[in-house]
Amino acid sequence: MVSRKSHLQDTTFAFLDIETTGGSAARDRITEIGIRFWRAGEQVGEWQTLLNPDVRISSFIEHFTGITNEMVADAPRFEDIADELESQLEGAVFVAHNARFDYGFIKQEFRRLGRLFTAKVLCTVKLSRRLYPEFRRHNMDALIERHGLAQVQRHRAMGDVEAMLSFFLHAKTEKGDEALEAAIADLLQTPSVPSHLPPDILHELPRGPGVYRFYGENDALLYVGKSTHIAQRVASHFSGDHNSSRGVRMSESLRRVEWTETAGELGALLLELKQIKSLNPLYNRRSRAAKRLVTIELVENDQGFLQARLVRELEPHRLGDYYGLFRSKRDAEKALSGIATKNELCNKLLGLEPDHSGPCFQRTLGRCKGACEGVEDGVRYNLRMQIAFHGLRLKTWPWDGPVGVVERNAATGVTDILIIYNWVHLGTVHDEQTLHDFAAGNESVTFDLDSYKLLVKALLDRGGKGRKIIEMPALKTPDVVMP
Repeated sequence: MVSRKSHLQDTTFAFLDIETTGGSAARDRITEIGIRFWRAGEQVGEWQTLLNPDVRISSFIEHFTGITNEMVADAPRFEDIADELESQLEGAVFVAHNARFDYGFIKQEFRRLGRLFTAKVLCTVKLSRRLYPEFRRHNMDALIERHGLAQVQRHRAMGDVEAMLSFFLHAKTEKGDEALEAAIADLLQTPSVPSHLPPDILHELPRGPGVYRFYGENDALLYVGKSTHIAQRVASHFSGDHNSSRGVRMSESLRRVEWTETAGELGALLLELKQIKSLNPLYNRRSRAAKRLVTIELVENDQGFLQARLVRELEPHRLGDYYGLFRSKRDAEKALSGIATKNELCNKLLGLEPDHSGPCFQRTLGRCKGACEGVEDGVRYNLRMQIAFHGLRLKTWPWDGPVGVVERNAATGVTDILIIYNWVHLGTVHDEQTLHDFAAGNESVTFDLDSYKLLVKALLDRGGKGRKIIEMPALKTPDVVMP
C-alpha cells in the first residue's frame, strides 16, 4: 500500500512577503523581500533583503512601509539576488497572504530578466477562508485581532512573514493536523490547463476586469476576450466551457496568455472591440470590422411622399437623420423588406423595386395601402413611415464636444477615463490632469458600428448607469469618418 504524502511532514513552506513601490506588478517594483522556511514542525531558516527598485519611492509609500529612498539607495537590485532567491525557493511551496500579489511581483521581476519562475503557491487568505468560513474578513489585521496573534511591524516584509507564520501555527494547533493537511492539499491542487502553458498560469491572472489574449505557435493571435473577472473567465476556457471542436483546436494550439487590466467593464468592452478589429484574431468571428457601413435615409420625392434610400457616405455629426446601420446592402434591404411587410408600406417608395408604372408588388398582394397609385394620402403615409422607422433612428451625439467617462476600480485603485466623441473611443487616460492635457491628434478616426451600439447602451439607454461624465468642449477633435 502506498502511503499518502503529508505536506506538513514532507514539504518545505517558504513564508514570503514583499514590499513594493505600488500595486501594479507591470509598473511597480519590489523594495524588500522577507522569507522564513518551515518544515516538519520547525523553522529551518530565513532570508531577507532590501532592494533598489530603480524607481523613486513616493512619499505615500515611504510613510506606509517605512522604507525610504535613502534606505534602498545602496541596496542590491533584483538582478543581483535573482539566482540566490531562485535557489532559496527551489522545491518549496510559496506561501503568501494574498499570494497573487507577491507571486505576481516575483514572476514579473524574473520576467524582466527574460527568465521564467514558477512554484506551487499557497495563499493564507484562502487557507483562512477554508478553515474559518464563519468569518467575513481575512486580511492580516483581522487575523491578528481575531486569533490573538502577537503584534508585529506591519508592512515590513519580516513583520508580515512573522504574522503569517503565527497564523499558520495557530490554525495547526486549533484545527489539528488533519484539517490543516486536507485544506493545504485541496488548495495546492493545480487546475487543469493546456499542456503548453505554465501550470501556475491561473495564479497570475487578474481577478478584475480587462481583456485577455491567447497566442499560439509563432506568436499567432488566436483569440481576444474580455471579462469582469479575467482569471475566472480564462479558467472557464480550460475547464470545458468551450468544449466545441473549435474550442478544442484553440486549446491545443495555445502557447501563451497575455492580458490588459481595466478599471471597469465599459473600458474592457471597448478595448476588446478595438483589438478584435485591429489584430484580427483567428478564432474571433464576431465584431470584425465592417468594410463599409450602409444606412437608410428618408427623403421626400416630387409628390411629397417619403422615400427610403440607401446611403454609404454618412455624416457622423447628423446621425439623427439616418435609420439603422448595416454591414452590407443585402442586410439593409432585408430590413426594409421586413418593415414593408409589417407596416403595409410601398415597395417602390422603399426602393425595393425599380421605378415602373402601376402599383408595387406589395399592392397586388393587398399589403400596400396604395401610396404608389396615389390612393393613400401623402401626409398619412409619411406619418406611418416615420412611425415604422422610429425604432431604427440613430442617436445624434448629445454633448457639445468630447466627454471623459470615468471608471474606478475600488479593489485595485485603478482609474480609467475613457475619452469618447461622436460614439468613437479616442483614447484612455488615468487622471483628470492628463485628461485636460489630452491631444486627440490630427488624424481622422473611423466610426464603428459595434462601438456605437455599445456606447449608446452604456451612456443613454441605461441612463449612464450613474457614470461620472466630464464634458470637454474645448478639446480639438479629429474628423470622424465612416468605413
